[in-house]
Formats: sequence, C-alpha cells, structure tokens
Amino acid sequence: MPRPLLATIHLDAMQHNLERARAGARGAKVWAVVKANAYGHGLERAMRGFAGADGLALVEVDYAVRLRELGWTKPILLLEGFFDASDLPVMAQYGLNGSVHCEEQIALLAVARLPHAIDVHLKMNTGMNRLGFTPDAVAGAYARLRAMPHIGTITLMTHFANADEAAPTRLPLEQQMLRFEAGAASIGVPLPRSLCNSAGVLLHHLDSDWVRPGIMLYGGTPSGAPGGTSAQAFGLLPTMTLRSSIIGIQDIAAGEVVGYGSRYEAAGNIKVGVVACGYADGYPRHAPEGTPVLVDGVRTGLIGRVSMDMLMVDLTHVPGAKVGSAVTLWGQGMPIDEVALAAGTIGYELMCALAPRVPVVEATQ
Repeated sequence: MPRPLLATIHLDAMQHNLERARAGARGAKVWAVVKANAYGHGLERAMRGFAGADGLALVEVDYAVRLRELGWTKPILLLEGFFDASDLPVMAQYGLNGSVHCEEQIALLAVARLPHAIDVHLKMNTGMNRLGFTPDAVAGAYARLRAMPHIGTITLMTHFANADEAAPTRLPLEQQMLRFEAGAASIGVPLPRSLCNSAGVLLHHLDSDWVRPGIMLYGGTPSGAPGGTSAQAFGLLPTMTLRSSIIGIQDIAAGEVVGYGSRYEAAGNIKVGVVACGYADGYPRHAPEGTPVLVDGVRTGLIGRVSMDMLMVDLTHVPGAKVGSAVTLWGQGMPIDEVALAAGTIGYELMCALAPRVPVVEATQ
C-alpha cells in the first residue's frame, strides 16, 4: 500500500474560480496566472482548468514552451519578460508575449533579428520598486520600443503592492494609480492596460483591458490577514485538498511531552494521533501548536513540532478516532488560508511548496 498522503486537484473549482474572476474583471480579458507549476497544481491541469481564460501568464520560458507543446493556442505572457538574448527567438517562434521592464531588455531587443513580431507589456514601476520603468522614464521606453519593427502590440502594465490592504500605511493603491495615469499620459497615445492582480479584481473596481488573477483562481485570498474577507465569502472554491490518515496513536499522561525538542507538554491525559505528513511533503515545519487540522471531519489542532515525515494532532476530543482515520490538512473542509494564517504564512506558499513525492490526482466529478 502507498503512504496515505494524497493531494487532490479540483478542476471544476478552478473553472468556477475563473468565472468569479471574470465576473469581477468589469469586461477585461483575463490572464490566468500559472507560474510555479500553476501554484503546485500542474501545468497540464491548469491548462484544462483555465481553458476559458483569454491567456495564461507565468515567468518560466521553458514552461511557456511546454504549454504550447501541450496544445495551448491562446496568448501566453511572460510576466518577467526574457532573461537572455537567446530567449527572444523562442518568444518569436512560440508566439510568447513578454514584459519589458528595464533598459537592458530594450538594448537586447534593439539588436535582435526576429522572424516574427512579438507583443510586449511595458511595465511601469508605480512605487512597488521591484520591476519597471518609473513614470518619468516610461515614455522614453515606449518610444524606443515603438520604433522597432519587430515589436507588435504594446500594453502598459503595473503591479499593486497593497491592493489587498483596506488602509495601508504606505503606498495606497490610489497613489499608485495616480502615478500610473501620469506615466500613461506622458506617452501621448492611448495603450491597452493590464492592471489588477487577485486583490485588485476582488476589492477594487478599475477599468482595464487585462487582469492578472493568481491566488483567487486557486481558492485562496491575497493576504489571508485577520479580519479579511474569506475565500468562501468571495465565492471561491478550494482547488487543492491535501489529505492523509492517522498512522499511529499514543495515550499519554499529564506532564509527558511530544515530538522533537519536547516543546509540547500535556496538561492532562490526552490521546495523540500521528499523521503521515511532514515538512518533506511541503507542510510548514514552523506551524505552531493549534494549527487547525480535520480528523474524521472534526476540527482539532497540531501539537508538538512538525517532523520530516509526520506531524501530531490532539485526538482527545475526536470521538472514534483510530488508525486509518481520515485527515484533511487543507482544502475542502479546511480553508488553506486558515492553515497558512496559523503558520504565519500565506496560502500561496503552502500550495507552491507541495513536494514532488506527494502523489497528485484529479477529483472525479
């Protein structure tokens, strides 16, 4: 028998969440973001789950080529653009759109000899200070790109730093939009726009030609912050469920300890369940005592330190729990945002950290 740990991907939930994104996009086209192997879901599954998207967006050139080989014929956007001159012929051959965000990329484009024109997204840095041209420099960047015969459509893009925060202390979305509008006006001609990430789609109403939802497509919320709106309240469904089983039970007395470092001490007589899942499977090692877990559909919590292959839960108040009892680590019945919040991280990280050794299957309809 295989080890009882399994990740199940729900394609119907992916389709549902895409429609939720489209409903919030105010008529904009939708780039479904599938970077990091589609947030751990797999490119081939994402291609089917997001078949209704207007395009797919990611950062890995080789994965973009793989999408073409798998049969994706609609647009593909490289969110970080190209990394080397050798990427440019590949982009032309496979019809890949690319972000242009720095002078070095423009210099490489200027000397490129490409068989086909490529479409680009000109990225503006409106305050996040990660990638992009400042509003003062974007017009010059546009002029140089527009003069190149092998550049097709140019779309203006920016990325929001705090769209998921109701009242950020620094760099509110409104300030970024003012900078964006100033930069756009300096170009002198109207350009298509790509603005909103998941938070922008869910929480703001901006006119745009394209949106770029990511985490919402996978049933998570952008920040998972306390007091924030839950994925369920947004009408989103979990797309990945991580399940395991109880593989051992210990009855221990008050004062006994559990796990590496003996950091958990029982206050009374308790029943400890051992679950076949650990940090080598992608479960966060730093998850603290009380991180929620479902056992036979009953909510309980983590105790002790997460091990490489196992973690322990309190079964004292789970009637009938036994070896073989079903455990849900996150997904259907256990929102991934709750687990991530308890562990001091975000749902993105949990999905992306799913280890290669964990078997992945698709849910049957």
